[in-house]
Amino acid sequence: MAILNVNPTRMELSRLRKRLGTATRGHKLLKDKQDELVRQFILLVKKNQELRKKMDSSLQKGMKEYVLASSVIPDHVLEEAFSIPFNKVSLDVQTKSIMNTEVPVLNTMYQEDSDVDDFSYGFVSTTSELDLSLDYLDSILPLMLQLAEIEKTCQLIAKEIETTKRRVNALEYLTIPNLTETIAHIENTLDENERGNVTRLMKVIDILEMEDE
Repeated sequence: MAILNVNPTRMELSRLRKRLGTATRGHKLLKDKQDELVRQFILLVKKNQELRKKMDSSLQKGMKEYVLASSVIPDHVLEEAFSIPFNKVSLDVQTKSIMNTEVPVLNTMYQEDSDVDDFSYGFVSTTSELDLSLDYLDSILPLMLQLAEIEKTCQLIAKEIETTKRRVNALEYLTIPNLTETIAHIENTLDENERGNVTRLMKVIDILEMEDE
């Protein structure tokens, strides 16, 4: 550690003690923030894993049913079946704060066409496998958006954790030790000066007493 380049005075000592108190409180607040960010990050990672498993399962089931359907349905019938969407999706992007870190919030709004049935194709030339495939695949979009929101949030929180960690380390291993060592140095210097003043005063008193004799 290094002693700061300051004048060893009582005024400077008082100022450094205040700085040390502020740095110590700041270190505690930042450490608490870091711990809470890490806790939130772990929860989000677990949720991310759960959603990804659910999405992968729906995707596999949907593709399995689609393969079965496409094996018996002509290509031109499939193209016609998918040519007309039966609902519209809009995305509203907002933000929220997690420990002073702005993270995205994705809100989806579905606008179904009242003139279209649950499926935008007829059932004469299609199979039930195609219906099941679309059901599975339709459930994937909300999961994908949730995953996008969580993964972006994880990225932002991880960045904030790293920034907070650097600030905590700077206070813990540099600022606070330097202030503590400098304060101790000034206190020792002031004590030595005080002892020197007492010694000189005693010598002056001895000289004056000798002169009076």
